[in-house]
Amino acid sequence: MTKLTLSVKFQQSDHKILAKERVYDGFFKIDRYSVQHKLFAGGETEVFYRELFERGEASAVLLYDPLRDNVVITEQYRIGASLETSRSPWLLEVVAGTIEEGEHPEEVAKREVKEETGGHITDLIPITSYWSSPGGTSEKIHLFCAVVDSSQFNGVHGLESEHEDILVRVIPFAEAYDFIASGDINNGATIIALQWLKLNKAEFHA
Repeated sequence: MTKLTLSVKFQQSDHKILAKERVYDGFFKIDRYSVQHKLFAGGETEVFYRELFERGEASAVLLYDPLRDNVVITEQYRIGASLETSRSPWLLEVVAGTIEEGEHPEEVAKREVKEETGGHITDLIPITSYWSSPGGTSEKIHLFCAVVDSSQFNGVHGLESEHEDILVRVIPFAEAYDFIASGDINNGATIIALQWLKLNKAEFHA
């Protein structure tokens, strides 16, 4: 067993990106990095290579109606879920969208609510920001909650130019939360948002 230096705490300067090559440049982008970094036991790695799915940052927002104890969830087709044959590739999700260069997470959250649900929000409650899968993608999610009147949300929305076909669903919170255990809600941002709401619901009813 290698003896470790337990007091070590790595930072940005303890790794080096020696080269970067764009290996795919389509709707999404993939870069290949040559990397080297320090080791817990001392010294440093040899130069090694990693491919990174360049996804950028995104905003996601859970819409909650504390008066009726409902959440507003979207349902849409997701290619990443289409390879699993046991469940439908139409997923139940919180509203979400990509942050373009120069945009702020809050303004993107508000824009995506309009595009995906037809609704409007004003105040946003920050939940957390997290890397969705840092071993292979640069994607970072900024997650929010917004208080809404769920009776104002319905219909099918989305941008035709992006081939979006998004159904708005208004679901009692208890039912949505049970969907985590049943597997009917099976994507990270929505699970995290609902679990956060489970822990913080009392504050909305104080």
